[in-house]
Amino acid sequence: MRIALVGCGAVTQAVYVPLLSRRRDLFEVSAVCDLSRTLADAVGDRLGAAGRYTSVDDLLAAGGFEAVVVLASGSHGETVRKALAAGYAVLCEKPLALTRAEVAALPEGRLMVGYMKQYDPAVRRAEEALAALGGPEAIRAVEVTVLHPSGESQLAFANLTQARDVDQDLLASLRAAEHELVSRALGEAAPEPVRNLYGVALGSICHDLSLLRRFTGSPQEISYVETWGSAPGSIEISGPLPVRGRFSLRWHYLEDYPAYRETVAIHHDRGSLELVFPSPYLMNAPTTLTVVSDAESRAHWREVTEAFEVQLAAFHAYVNDGKPPLTDAGGGLEDIVTAQRIAARYAVQHDLPIGGEAA
Repeated sequence: MRIALVGCGAVTQAVYVPLLSRRRDLFEVSAVCDLSRTLADAVGDRLGAAGRYTSVDDLLAAGGFEAVVVLASGSHGETVRKALAAGYAVLCEKPLALTRAEVAALPEGRLMVGYMKQYDPAVRRAEEALAALGGPEAIRAVEVTVLHPSGESQLAFANLTQARDVDQDLLASLRAAEHELVSRALGEAAPEPVRNLYGVALGSICHDLSLLRRFTGSPQEISYVETWGSAPGSIEISGPLPVRGRFSLRWHYLEDYPAYRETVAIHHDRGSLELVFPSPYLMNAPTTLTVVSDAESRAHWREVTEAFEVQLAAFHAYVNDGKPPLTDAGGGLEDIVTAQRIAARYAVQHDLPIGGEAA
């Protein structure tokens, strides 16, 4: 299947380039696009892509591919809208957008939102184990802890090509447009602490929201939100699960922490299911599933199948065989709504202004 990549930054270079290089049985990268011609050329050279563009409009007009993989930073709503309107299938990395309105504006088409942790073999095994226990009705609590070092430390091994050729006025205009989108989501008067929280919720915590959505359904109520430390700092979120039990989530940005670590524990009346995720940038580093059951017996599952690779294969199956993705536009919208509920709860607790869609 011929594809085009939009965005040639850190995730593309560290994750997608090596995976697409070894999955030429499924994909041919025929074109790449980035604001930086340096990055477009670097990724294009590594993947043998003939088309090199610095404009999404030019990329879509030129064509020569069947699907678009959106990997750029910031909101993806407008790029996805244009690609779907042009008739292309789309795999869009999270988040799908920054506002509900962007999702509402999307035309009909084949759209898959990329939450690779949903495709992790350990997560799929945990889903099976939870179903055998009775599903969401069996859950007493879900507890999530994320220890997040700096991106630079996580990517030090990757020898990334840096972009130094993007027009600064263009970058400023893009930042202003993104600020306006966040204002639509949270209101013009939303202060920086609320905006920062929303950014982390959609940029990182959304992975955990997507897992909650798979395991239990999206939270319909947020009871408590607190932050502390210099932004992005630490974040605590809790509330009731939609069927039974409660969830608690603690996310900590720790600049010099030795390694990324994410733990998702599902506790039920007779035991626990615990997932421990490594850094997402380490290809084929296994996620560990520990199943605690009767009489304190423990079973550990580790598999080196790469979740990003399974996700890519699922996109191929979606486009060619019609197999539905785990997250479509509706699932992406649910996570945006949950992130807005988190921001609104924090604003209300601290007597801060909140408006826009989140109000």
